[in-house]
Amino acid sequence: MIKLQNVNKYFYKGEPREVHALRDINLNIEDGELALFSGPSGCGKTTLLNAIGALDSIDSGEIYLDDKEISSLSEEERTELRLMQMGFVFQAYNLVPVLSVEENIGFIMKLRGFSESEIKKRVLEVATMLEIDNKLSSLPNAISGGQQQRVAVARAVAAKPKIILADEPTANLDSKNSQTLINMMRELNEKEGVSILFASHDELVRDSVNRIIKLNDGALVDA
Repeated sequence: MIKLQNVNKYFYKGEPREVHALRDINLNIEDGELALFSGPSGCGKTTLLNAIGALDSIDSGEIYLDDKEISSLSEEERTELRLMQMGFVFQAYNLVPVLSVEENIGFIMKLRGFSESEIKKRVLEVATMLEIDNKLSSLPNAISGGQQQRVAVARAVAAKPKIILADEPTANLDSKNSQTLINMMRELNEKEGVSILFASHDELVRDSVNRIIKLNDGALVDA
């Protein structure tokens, strides 16, 4: 379970301008949730996602993952936490251009020390689920944008993280590819039991999740 207690985050854009990006956030997210952070641009969706993912520090409050307080970890400990327990899907696919689809999907597993046989088996499993198993030998620039985003999702889920954080994952996709990707992520949530948290404006995402967490001006307005 993820638990946030009185979490605050500020951004400083030159004196005297101060942006209160997260305001006293108190929130519980149960294992296996498929949830959306929703709200207008600048409301704090991405900032909250990044705080939970240990990508950004917070200024006050506490964040727990399975009763372990993660908001005060060192940068080295945060890096280890992200590697071992989290998967990330961003608007930019962030694939390694010189690696094949198969190598990109297995990249995190390799960093975590899985054996080659384990990597090969798992890569094929998730690639088949995401319907890119016929693209494993291709380089990223040889496949479509929708397929590249599926590779990014496959990479995120391959090492069986506890949670996947997805920031505007459909922003660069047309409606058909967006719906396909969302359906596949929902299937991953159901089959793998992994928690998935979206930050998105996409109505397709909104219509597909089990919980909508609304923010405005950095504060929770409905959870």
